[in-house]
Amino acid sequence: MSGTKYVDSEGFLYTAPIREQGNIYKPNNKMMADELSEKAVRDVHTKEIDLVNRDPKHLNDDVVKIDFEDVIAEPEGTHSFDGIWKASFTTFTVTKYWFYRLLSAIFGIPMALIWGIYFAILSFLHIWAVVPCIRSYLIEIQCISRVYSICIHTFCDPLFEAIGKMFSSIRATVRKEI
Repeated sequence: MSGTKYVDSEGFLYTAPIREQGNIYKPNNKMMADELSEKAVRDVHTKEIDLVNRDPKHLNDDVVKIDFEDVIAEPEGTHSFDGIWKASFTTFTVTKYWFYRLLSAIFGIPMALIWGIYFAILSFLHIWAVVPCIRSYLIEIQCISRVYSICIHTFCDPLFEAIGKMFSSIRATVRKEI
């Protein structure tokens, strides 16, 4: 790029610098320095989690969204006292909320550990055992399929061709007599 000339937005003629980007560790042009400062390297293990939307893929939409009205309902003509109904609603809602929090506090981290280990083992087995076995099987079956194909073409094709020629001379006609 040395020696090339360009015109900026105001119409001034400039020669291009020999190296526009400079050293990648100490950039000498402002644009590259801004790009490097904007690009934050993010590790998937330390990414920020959304504390508001904790089910972004909607895994549990149909299962655990259970409210009081989904479980307990009084049909028309069979109503308890209003105070009992309100107290039941409050008891159900608060108990479900706090008991879930208690169970999450006690078993959340151990269950996360167990599921993390399980999926790590599953990934390890898939990467290091299942896929190589399937690949090996496909490679071996290719050899067998070639031998099988040769045998079929050698022995069965002439037989079926001869049978086809025998039956090709047979003519069938259908007559309907009334």
